[in-house]
Amino acid sequence: MTDVKIGLETHVQLDTETKLFCGCPNEEADEPNTHVCETCLGHPGSKPRLNEEVVNQAVKASEALDCEVNEDVFFSRKTYFYPDMSKNYQITQYEIPVGEDGEKQIKVGDEKKEVGIKRIHIEEDPAKMKHVGGNVSDSDYSKVDYNRAGTPLIEIVTDPDFRSPKEARAYLQQLAQMMQYLGLYRPESDFSIKTDANVSIEGGERVEVKNITGTKDIEKALNYEISRQKQWKKRGREVEQHTRSFNQGTGATEAMREKETEEDYGYIFDPDLTRQELDEELRTRIKESLPELPQEKFERFKEEYGLKDKLVESLITEASLAEDFEELAEEFNSSLVASWMSGDLKKVLNYNELTYSESGLDFESIQYMLDLISEEKISDRNAEMLLREVVGEERRPEEIVEEEDLLKADESEIDSFVEAAIDENRDAVEDFESGEEEAINFLVGQVMQKSQGKADPKTAREKILEVLED
Repeated sequence: MTDVKIGLETHVQLDTETKLFCGCPNEEADEPNTHVCETCLGHPGSKPRLNEEVVNQAVKASEALDCEVNEDVFFSRKTYFYPDMSKNYQITQYEIPVGEDGEKQIKVGDEKKEVGIKRIHIEEDPAKMKHVGGNVSDSDYSKVDYNRAGTPLIEIVTDPDFRSPKEARAYLQQLAQMMQYLGLYRPESDFSIKTDANVSIEGGERVEVKNITGTKDIEKALNYEISRQKQWKKRGREVEQHTRSFNQGTGATEAMREKETEEDYGYIFDPDLTRQELDEELRTRIKESLPELPQEKFERFKEEYGLKDKLVESLITEASLAEDFEELAEEFNSSLVASWMSGDLKKVLNYNELTYSESGLDFESIQYMLDLISEEKISDRNAEMLLREVVGEERRPEEIVEEEDLLKADESEIDSFVEAAIDENRDAVEDFESGEEEAINFLVGQVMQKSQGKADPKTAREKILEVLED
């Protein structure tokens, strides 16, 4: 097995009202270069003003990842010349970041793994490049939109602890989930999580792959890059340190430039930004405000509700889903709630490509539907149909049930459906009487069809057998 080392640098865009160092709105704009000012455009003489909320969010992430939070932090200038950074340097943290020496426990399949968190620091996002007629390596020309310049980022840097693309993907999925619980990231927002990956094999030089978006792409990019380095070595050529980009369309990594060293960036402390004191009172207050995090919730749900791992993993994907499950489990059987929320509910959400928080489902609607299910007032088929219409059409479930007559049929109605199914399908009856027991399934299907899903299949089967065996 090839010796693989992977380290990740993950940039989380923060959804704050204003940018990191100025008062420009931190949001998408209809037109390029409209949410800009002298500071985020890097005009001479403009001065940065630090967004305090960004510092608090960075401390929150550091505490959640068990980092040592530094009492005094500084900002530095990282010098490089590229069109997406108009002042020719990026304001970041280098010498003393917000947090250092943390760890994140992840689950990879049935195994647990500790990942070292080297550092968490704050920096500004560069502008957005649009490459016309191709990608970064072969476009006709490029445009720059500075609306994104100055968007606050926290960068989470791991140790090179991953030994496979699968581990890296699991880490990013669970990190994104943690960021959601902390309120620092929402998948449905315009703010993204991007990752740079450093990859080396067999103790060779590391190659950096830039700007990988999404957990699927991290696995694709790393699989390709590891394979590329293996083929390179098979041909007797040394892998040299350099930077590559991931082409989403081709699924391949492409050479960008030689890798700069830290010395190439010429870091200096930023003279326009003062030292930030993160005193004990601030650190304690933020640490005490942390919510129950996904791994903690996973362990508690297993113990408290006696649920299987897969059910719990499904329930804790979103904090709001987990919270509603707990409240519903106080009123209904917890196993029923868990199986319905992780089964039918998730199925309908996935079909509509929605998260739970995006679905528009309110607690009262879910409560009403579960009441129908727990009291066996609605068939499984009609319960799923009801859920689809509640999510798809955003109508009240009570209205849908009444308008479409979805509640179970009463005894006399089922008797009439059974009688009609038997009278109209004598061939199936004869098949059953001659020993073909599968024919009963056809007759049950006929009852379900005639009742438009209002009949309970189990009850229909019992009534058909009563008639045929009488």
